[in-house]
Amino acid sequence: MLALAVGCRKHEERAPAPTMKPAPETPIDMKRAEIGGAMWDPAWDRIVEEALPPEMLSAQVARDVRPFCPQFNTIGEADKRAFWAYFFQALAGAEAGLKPTARVRHSEPAMGVKDQVTGAQVRTEGLLQLAYEDEKRYGCDFNWEADRTLKADDAARTILEPKNNLECGVKILDQQIIGQHKPLLSPTGYWSTLRPGTVSYRVFAEQMANVPMACGMRAKPKRQSRAR
Repeated sequence: MLALAVGCRKHEERAPAPTMKPAPETPIDMKRAEIGGAMWDPAWDRIVEEALPPEMLSAQVARDVRPFCPQFNTIGEADKRAFWAYFFQALAGAEAGLKPTARVRHSEPAMGVKDQVTGAQVRTEGLLQLAYEDEKRYGCDFNWEADRTLKADDAARTILEPKNNLECGVKILDQQIIGQHKPLLSPTGYWSTLRPGTVSYRVFAEQMANVPMACGMRAKPKRQSRAR
């Protein structure tokens, strides 16, 4: 009975769930609200915020996010989580137009390689335009064996499910800026939208214009030179 009582107390003393805040709307989301089209589901904010590892809420990333959230190092944890939720909303807007079932086969030589999981040419899919081989690289929750029996645009495919796609994106970014010590905005980053000087980066930067007010300012990143 004593052991049971101790177990019950331990259960009751579990750390409370972290406080979550909704992220603001990105420009593309506000526009879609007016004219129609794919929109960001507020429930996806929570998916991102719950997936964040402690290091992405720490001073380790303050320098990386400074162009968009100069006060990151001094704001509360809930506001930091909201910033990242907004960040991934902006990334999804630039990458997939906020459409969870978006799929792209790239013509660039760098992307014309075989996916190590599917055996076919790499396609990028879902909100953050990820690939099945990311399952092996980053431990993402994709299941090609199950998905191969479904239609290419079936929302039930694991890679297209927003939760799986967004959680994978958090893992990729964590590996880049914490594991590999690469800047958030890097010429060799996973997403072309986060490579300064490119057309796709400018699309992303436009979506970062409505970051949470706690960040200290609405983001106005410096204009980058065009890629040659």
